[in-house]
Amino acid sequence: MQPTMKQIRYFIATADSGQVSQAANAMHVSQSAITTAIKSLEEMLNVNLFIRQPHGMLLTYEGNQFYQHATHIVKEIEEAMLLSHRSSNQVQGVIKLAMSYTVAGYFVPPYLTRFSRSYPKVEVKLVEATRSEIEEGVVSGDFDLAFMLTSNLMNQEDISFQTLLSSPRRLWVSSSHPLLENKLATFHDVAQYPYIMLTVDEASNTAQRYWNQTPYQPNTIFRTSSVESVRSLVANDYGVTILSDMVYRPWSLEGRRVEVRPLADHVPDMEVGLVWSRKRERSTAVAAFCEFMEMSVSPNQDLMNRY
Repeated sequence: MQPTMKQIRYFIATADSGQVSQAANAMHVSQSAITTAIKSLEEMLNVNLFIRQPHGMLLTYEGNQFYQHATHIVKEIEEAMLLSHRSSNQVQGVIKLAMSYTVAGYFVPPYLTRFSRSYPKVEVKLVEATRSEIEEGVVSGDFDLAFMLTSNLMNQEDISFQTLLSSPRRLWVSSSHPLLENKLATFHDVAQYPYIMLTVDEASNTAQRYWNQTPYQPNTIFRTSSVESVRSLVANDYGVTILSDMVYRPWSLEGRRVEVRPLADHVPDMEVGLVWSRKRERSTAVAAFCEFMEMSVSPNQDLMNRY
């Protein structure tokens, strides 16, 4: 017996909202239809997809794995339906595409795969680069296009940009941390605990800017360019951190859970998008890629409710 698209969509709606009632409202069906679909999926897969809690539904480790595959399937079908009316096979060319570390690891890959399938005659040449290298390369013409944290973009005079996703930053703590007792955390709260500082993609510079707007400073005990190191240290209760939802995953590599709490104080979102030169006309292939990304990414998607 195979899952139906309806069951998969009901599962995704529940994971995204964290509530059966909200999923039912979003899908315009009864709550029993949602719960029946989830139960059927769990029986087919022989795993529990959710942890049932009084305040909602949390994905299990297996549920999170299934969610990644399920959303990929639905996206593929939606894009196939949209692109079936296009002459995508007629678009051809080469795109020199740069990307910064964070978006290369946590945002871009599934979109690249789907774009290549939809536009088989477009060759995408990839380069990993820092923010400054991307800006220089876009202006000089070394790169046709780049993915980066548009919230970090400096040269807005020569570079156009399109933000595709705004990812809120939240507090990460272990599953046994005292701050889980608070619905909201303040900078005062966070400053009382050892802090793990991520440095890649100018994350530490960004963090210092918003910390400097408060009377407090993080008690930084370790600085690292590895998101997975941060995740593991937080999950093992060695420290806390503030990072964006885009790089959040609920489980460390050792299988320990990372929990999140929203911050009462203002922290800017991490904005991710495309950049290109203002002075160069975009090729047909580049224009097709930009349109594809705009179509594929929902700028207001909630990355966290499913966890």
